[in-house]
Amino acid sequence: MLQSAAENAAPAGLAKGSSQSPSHIVVVEDDAALRTLIARLLRESGHEVTGVAGGKELFRLMAAEGSQPIDLILLDIMLPGEDGFTLCRKIREHGNIPVIVVSARGQEADRVTGLDAGADDYVAKPFGRSELLARVRAVLRRARESHVRPEVFVPERFDFAGWRYHVRRRELYAPSGAEVILTAAEHELLFTLLRNPQLTIGRERLLELSRNRIAGANDRSIDVLVSRLRNKMGGVRRTMPIIRTVRGVGYMFAADIEIG
Repeated sequence: MLQSAAENAAPAGLAKGSSQSPSHIVVVEDDAALRTLIARLLRESGHEVTGVAGGKELFRLMAAEGSQPIDLILLDIMLPGEDGFTLCRKIREHGNIPVIVVSARGQEADRVTGLDAGADDYVAKPFGRSELLARVRAVLRRARESHVRPEVFVPERFDFAGWRYHVRRRELYAPSGAEVILTAAEHELLFTLLRNPQLTIGRERLLELSRNRIAGANDRSIDVLVSRLRNKMGGVRRTMPIIRTVRGVGYMFAADIEIG
């Protein structure tokens, strides 16, 4: 929803020869065509861009183990599920990633609500590409000058298949409500799997993701840990096991997750 197609010259996000690495910007927009348009504009200006359609995809991206750090989020308000104001508050509860709200709701009350929710700026649709890029540059510049790196997002909890895992409290609850006692290594392995749902992770990669937290881990110990964790979560007799073995490759955390 760009105001003028005649604004052709977009300022470069990075000057030639600059040692500054490209900024990673996430565009949260449920309109696929507009999401693609904004992403292309940002990429043409030297940024790296990831597009998502709503809050679930955003928080999965933020929580993913080893994912690229996010320098800025462009956040629509009218989204499926939780709206942008709610998402902005959640982002602020867990970290300091800069947020620019981009919304068709441009009334003063909406702007105030967005800024009070923790947004760093608010751009009303329709907008000009030069304005959007200028606001992006300004917010990124302020973030760099503050010398505060965006924090790694750590969810409060993961909900999956009736189970609930509280990250900071390190507590796992079964669908029955009973707490399942895990060892420290099992906690770390579960946390790693939860941050990489629906992905096949090879043993070596799983070891790499976990080695800083599981002392003395090796390929065999990973297999043993997965077996122990899986047994505590219903074993392999389940119709659809939560932790699947991908023969000859590794493992997959197969359940859909909700991030709280």
